[in-house]
Amino acid sequence: MTGSTILVIDDDTIVRESIVTYLKGSGFKTLEAENGQQGLHIFRECKPDLILCDLRMPVMDGLTMLSQVRSESSDIPFIVVSGAGVMTDVVEALHLGASDFLVKPIVDLEVLEYAINRALEKAQLLIENKRYRASLEEAINSLKSSLTLLQEDQKAGRQVQMNMLPRQPLQYQDFKVGHNIIPSLYLSGDFVDYFTLNDHSFAFYLADVSGHGASSAFVTVLLKHMSISLLQDYHSNGGKVRVKPSHVLNYINRSLLKTGLGKHVTVFGGIVNTRDQTLTYSFGGHFPLPVIAEGKEVHFLEGKGLPVGLFEDAVYEDAIIDLPPQFSLTILSDGIIEVLPQKSLKEKEDYLLSVIREGADTIEALTEKLGLNDIQEAPDDIAMLILARN
Repeated sequence: MTGSTILVIDDDTIVRESIVTYLKGSGFKTLEAENGQQGLHIFRECKPDLILCDLRMPVMDGLTMLSQVRSESSDIPFIVVSGAGVMTDVVEALHLGASDFLVKPIVDLEVLEYAINRALEKAQLLIENKRYRASLEEAINSLKSSLTLLQEDQKAGRQVQMNMLPRQPLQYQDFKVGHNIIPSLYLSGDFVDYFTLNDHSFAFYLADVSGHGASSAFVTVLLKHMSISLLQDYHSNGGKVRVKPSHVLNYINRSLLKTGLGKHVTVFGGIVNTRDQTLTYSFGGHFPLPVIAEGKEVHFLEGKGLPVGLFEDAVYEDAIIDLPPQFSLTILSDGIIEVLPQKSLKEKEDYLLSVIREGADTIEALTEKLGLNDIQEAPDDIAMLILARN
């Protein structure tokens, strides 16, 4: 590696000068010393790229010089030159960290140049490996720091989500609404909400944002904001304007399209009117269909509608049913389909109907019956909401 600085240490002036002359002719820079003590001083002052040192010298021999250099620098290549009769010294030098050794007399100086280049290349490789390891450690530490920040952000996001969800089941006259959400990640893309509209009606919905994790959880914040805005508008008008689930879905559809986030939502939303004893509901691409149970009579609630936030010309319709004196309405996100053990969709749907028919008409009972408490890692978020009147 031409241009490198070589420190040549030898008490034989003729040998030293012949080596220096050859190395200069090969493009190297050189420094000279006639013993180890002088060489050590030059090493400390000039920081050469390689040391070529005779072993047997007065004042300070090569082994002492090598030992001292290695205590101060483990990287600099150090080639020892030894007479043929002192091979035990060569072994000791290699043990102390010499890079290579040459036997006197050096008849072919090209062999010396080859050894020097090999030692310099090896030293450069070691330096690059150290830099790479340092860079890798820095990257790992940076990733750990980023992961810690991300976990802190996730905790903060989780706390925001938890604060947005209803704090407790809604008890409205003889109606009760409860929910449970099991996220596949720390943050969930499923969301539920329910709230009172006036003295004779309340609203509820279950939403499933496409995907899951932080980006989907962000959309749940938007949904909560939209529902609050609509509720404020409703109350600012004195509650005179009749709220329809289809109008809410149209509003959310337009709002999501304007954000340009590329996220869509499947939604089932409804409004219970206790004066008329009716449920008005609307579908926004929701699947599986909600299950309504009246005693042993259990069936899926019919309806259809496009996902919300995908199509500008999407149209959402309302359906109205009379509410029986005793019933339960179970709404599940499609994550439940992923964890049911049955093979076909038809078998999974029949199983859901049978579980509800057997009396799993509360959040606690349904969660236990479906084995959701034992799930370690769900492939998708699972949300459930149950509206019941007993």
